[in-house]
Amino acid sequence: MNRTLARLSVAAAADVVLARQGAHRVAERLGLDRQAQTRIATAVSEIARNAFAHAGGGEVEFAVDAPAQPQHLCVTVSDQGRGIDDLEALLSGARSFAPGRGTGLPSARRLVDRFEIESTPAGTTVRLWQRIPRAAGARLTAAALQSIGAGLGGARADPLVVLHEQNQELIESLTDLQERQVETQRLNRELEETNRGVVALYSELDQKAEQLRSASDMKSRFLSHMSHEFRTPLNSILALSRLLTDGVDGELNSEQQRQVEYIRRSAQGLLDMVNDLLDLAKVEAGKLDIRAADFTVDALFAGLRGSLKPLLVNPAVDLFFDDPAGLPVLHADEAKVAQVLRNLISNALKFTQQGQVRVAVRHDATAARMVFTVRDTGIGIAPQHQQYVFEEFKQVEGVLQRGGTGLGLPLSRRLAQLMGGDVTLLESAVGAGSTFELFLPVRYGQFAATSSQGQGTPDAAQLVVIDDEEAFRYVIRHIAQDAGLRVLEAGDGEVGLQLVRDSRPDLVILDLHMPRLDGFGVLQALAGDEHLRATPVVVCTSQSLSLDQKRALAAAYAIVPKHDVSREGLTTLIQDIVSQGRRTA
Repeated sequence: MNRTLARLSVAAAADVVLARQGAHRVAERLGLDRQAQTRIATAVSEIARNAFAHAGGGEVEFAVDAPAQPQHLCVTVSDQGRGIDDLEALLSGARSFAPGRGTGLPSARRLVDRFEIESTPAGTTVRLWQRIPRAAGARLTAAALQSIGAGLGGARADPLVVLHEQNQELIESLTDLQERQVETQRLNRELEETNRGVVALYSELDQKAEQLRSASDMKSRFLSHMSHEFRTPLNSILALSRLLTDGVDGELNSEQQRQVEYIRRSAQGLLDMVNDLLDLAKVEAGKLDIRAADFTVDALFAGLRGSLKPLLVNPAVDLFFDDPAGLPVLHADEAKVAQVLRNLISNALKFTQQGQVRVAVRHDATAARMVFTVRDTGIGIAPQHQQYVFEEFKQVEGVLQRGGTGLGLPLSRRLAQLMGGDVTLLESAVGAGSTFELFLPVRYGQFAATSSQGQGTPDAAQLVVIDDEEAFRYVIRHIAQDAGLRVLEAGDGEVGLQLVRDSRPDLVILDLHMPRLDGFGVLQALAGDEHLRATPVVVCTSQSLSLDQKRALAAAYAIVPKHDVSREGLTTLIQDIVSQGRRTA
């Protein structure tokens, strides 16, 4: 709502000068800086001169749009002339005029923070806005605004005084411009020196990175080569020990049986370590392929029961698999899913002396993912050790620790992430057991809802990121999870739109250029849904947007170029949006 300060009539040429003086005086009293005063005064002068020259006169109104934040000085110049022909061509510069004519409107438009014009055969109205500094706006009480308006009256303007004031403004502007040029030259020199240093630094970093990549590749090749070399003799040892145990060349006595069994267990343990090292090297080298196919959880559990029977050596521990009836078909790499679950279950059996290990599964339809849970009644993990369980070659010392490399859980997490999911430690307490969770998208490669230990409680705010670029989704996921949000992901617009409809998130981060349905289409669909139009949408794009494209994105909460995305900036934006949403909920 605008609060009018004063009105001035433009009926003579001198009134144009008076309008300029009034704008300058109001801007000064409202706390605008010298440059802003000159800009609004010049713009008002141009528009008032147009009203007098082309319409025979008009009216100038000065107002403040209080209590809006930020506040603006709003100047409205109206006349009752015959209107302006080809207004759009005039504003865009497509319409040409004789030198010195037709430049008032475009010039005024460039001088102010905001410009609006309405022109009909019954007259023209131009509105000009200049922002009032926040500190100055805080002091603009009703009494102060009334005093500013009352101070606009007085004698007619003296043309000589006005000319002197304009000359002073011009001199100050030229002086300021010269100082800025000197400062710009200095900054350019500093920037050139900095750029040379940055180029040299990048060159050095590239060399270091290349050395690290080379060392990492050599390590991966060494692990892969040595793992293959170890597997051959280990498999031979296992085969020979089975021959001895089976008594092919004669029965063994009880002591010999025990010795051969020790040999077999040691060889099997070493082979498991070698296999883990080989898989880890393949993951790091990006050479582990995902062979996705359809399979049922029932078949997966049946295979696990058979492969885990040799581990059920403690009669005081029972292994249960919950009934997976009614679950959808999974499209993933069955062998790798089984490998992850086998690692989780074998760990649970290893650290459980009595009680049970229970394997459960549920379908999270909202996030289109399958969630596997492995819960045991074992020794549990102390809070100070929980942060280490997913680190390579780290092991928590305990009474049931029986060797190993500490690669099982880290490898399981990497395999899960390779398939678009994750492995997390859901809960654990000393003496009360542990619960690990594996979640995977129902269909590999479609989209995945992700989670992490730092994600927060189930009632935490939820974010949906819709982008076909996997690397950018990864960046957003980690920033958002560190901010305590739950994150869902979609790789194209159609899937993302359905995900928003199903999950009703607190915030959507949307890319524009995507297959099947682009970001403009997603935003339009959300704006047309009465249940979703209030969902805040932040557009993150690498496109250079035209004015028409920006208008098409008017429903978005914010538009953030991808190259400007930073952890601090995005975290602040997310927290602001979530807090606003919860205050209005």
